Amino acid sequence: MGSNENKTSPDYSRFAGQYARSRPTYPPELFAHLASLVDRHRLAWDCATGNGQAAVELVNYFDRVIATDVSAEQIKHATRHPNIEYRVAASEASGLDDCSVDLVTVASAMHWFDLGRFYSEARRVAVPGGVLAAWSYHVGRVEPPFDRIFDRFYREAVSSFFSPGARLVDDRYETVTLPGEPLDEVRFHVSASWNLDQLLDFIRSWSGTRRYILERGEDPVALIADKLEAVWGRREAVHLVRWPLYMKISRLSRAV
Repeated sequence: MGSNENKTSPDYSRFAGQYARSRPTYPPELFAHLASLVDRHRLAWDCATGNGQAAVELVNYFDRVIATDVSAEQIKHATRHPNIEYRVAASEASGLDDCSVDLVTVASAMHWFDLGRFYSEARRVAVPGGVLAAWSYHVGRVEPPFDRIFDRFYREAVSSFFSPGARLVDDRYETVTLPGEPLDEVRFHVSASWNLDQLLDFIRSWSGTRRYILERGEDPVALIADKLEAVWGRREAVHLVRWPLYMKISRLSRAV
């Protein structure tokens, strides 16, 4: 999840290092699927790249990846690769050449965008028939046995502290309509094998949790820690935690 210039977007810059350490990773199968949708594999644009989680997977399938984020601090913590070019740029004004990009990806960030302006930018930079793919996971929705604890904490403790764009994720991206021709959605999950302290660090990395701390001066993770520990067992035990991905994919044509 990266950043952009939309004034409703949370600013992750102040805790970019923690964000880079405490977020789950996307499945390799997701990127193999996306690469299979385009005939040409010269350039992918990973928009709002954050710490580069998607970019480092895309580079396995594309000659070059340009990864942009409005936060220089986020990019400072991104994983380096000789075929990834990181740039500080807004999602709605990428600076990329017209008709140059085969695949545009937005990982856990499009709900913060000015969507009309971003769609115009994606159509401008995409080659005819290029693909736009956007996905997200909902931090408060996990698979059993942690689902009820997470869901209640999200709804009752921190939901109101998330920026308005988070409502699109609450709706599982079902209200999002991408430009172009819709493509079939494929189900994927994001997952992490963590001990309890790593899971609690993940919860502290939520933008709503960070805002709660700033506004109230206390850590809401205390409201959930004991409940999770009762289910978790030994704090150092490692468990697999999985979140469903909500995805939209479309094939773009050149803007006229």
